[in-house]
Amino acid sequence: MAWIVLVVSGLLETVWAVALERSAGFTRPLPSVVFAVSLLLSMAGLAYALREIPVGTGYAVWVGIGAVGTALVGMLALHEPANLPRIVCLLLVVAGVVGLKVFH
Repeated sequence: MAWIVLVVSGLLETVWAVALERSAGFTRPLPSVVFAVSLLLSMAGLAYALREIPVGTGYAVWVGIGAVGTALVGMLALHEPANLPRIVCLLLVVAGVVGLKVFH
């Protein structure tokens, strides 16, 4: 269960990162609320998962999921560059996250 919560929390990290950008410095109410709620849920889920998963592994997986998710949203929805070197780097992050889970 801790791993499922950790993955969901990592996905929520993507939500709050995108909402933070969309909030325009907290001047737009809806993205600001989405940011605050998703941040709180993401941190609560991370805290829950760290009760069973070592902090080094849990935090690295959480950040990796959030970073890859945010970069993918940027490339797919926000028209950020999606070139081969960026995609290869994201795949390396995914490989690291999978490795941390496998060797946990």
